Amino acid sequence: MVKHLYIHVPFCHRICPYCSFYKHTFGDINQSELVESLLKELSDRKNEYDFDIETIYLGGGTPSALSYKNLERLLSGIAEIVIIEDLKEWGIEVNPSTFNYRKASMIKRQGVSRVSLGIQSWNKSTLKTLGRDHSPSDAKKSFEILKSCEFKSLSIDLMFSIPGQSLVDWEGDLKETIALKPQHVSAYNLNYEEDTEFFDRLKKGEFFEDQEKDGDHFSLAMKELINAGYNHYETSNYALKGHQSKHNSSYWEGKDYLGIGPGAFSTVSGNRWRNVPDTKKYIALLKSNTINLIETERETINDDSYRIERIALQLRTSSGLDFDYVKNNLEKVNELKSDNLIYQSDNKLRLTEKGKMLADSVIAHLI
Repeated sequence: MVKHLYIHVPFCHRICPYCSFYKHTFGDINQSELVESLLKELSDRKNEYDFDIETIYLGGGTPSALSYKNLERLLSGIAEIVIIEDLKEWGIEVNPSTFNYRKASMIKRQGVSRVSLGIQSWNKSTLKTLGRDHSPSDAKKSFEILKSCEFKSLSIDLMFSIPGQSLVDWEGDLKETIALKPQHVSAYNLNYEEDTEFFDRLKKGEFFEDQEKDGDHFSLAMKELINAGYNHYETSNYALKGHQSKHNSSYWEGKDYLGIGPGAFSTVSGNRWRNVPDTKKYIALLKSNTINLIETERETINDDSYRIERIALQLRTSSGLDFDYVKNNLEKVNELKSDNLIYQSDNKLRLTEKGKMLADSVIAHLI
């Protein structure tokens, strides 16, 4: 039974130098052809699997980069295939300056309940480093448009430990965000991912990783957001009461999910695969009714792989890690307890405040 649905729209107006997700500019690809291919795959998958969809998330890429007509067709087409009245959450990623009030109100009208706005920073210099094509004023205007549409939840995405970004800069980003009172904030530590411009610059010695800086920025985010009333429910995520991301939580809990679109991943009934990360090929295969050929990198998730994933994901959440996943590794568990990095409660292991700062190391020790 498939309860969680991810739909990947790979289009971006420009490519950010730090992003490793499958994405590209529009080029000569017809938007409407991709939209119809996404809807065809979704319809075909519904015939293949039992659907009882609870959450939908449209990511990318930048879904809001689609034209009004094509985005409306995509959203309305989804509603023809999925019973949206039964949804607990329908989310979409948007970037500043990729929508106006007309497009935002259409998104709301189609049934979307949660919007994640990719601001990343309110600082002009930081935005330039990140290669973002919006200004702080563009971001503010975009947030106000979304707020006026009265979505159930608005989330702001931020990044920290960016080259050239000081602790004072980061504090300014946090305070600016808190002043807007979004229901949710995601604060991500910049990672240098392979096949990105930032990774190449790291290898050339132009950029440097700094764990002390990472820790200082992470600590400041925890302090400011928790003091502002946000619940720190996952390493990078903070929410006001009742506004935790239900879709993302399903990933962390190890629930099955179905990915639609070029480059999208799926995990269903112990099997994982990735759709072909080639938009033109994806469209051609859907047109020729060969949906089975869009799957690549298929693997079976064995018990040990599942256990490792649960440790890596559950321990980052405030809900904690089921102790059963580490009960055969008591020596390492006790070492982490004695170092005040984890604690146990109600058959759950949770990170301490100190442990949250060193989450990757704690997880690596247990795995």
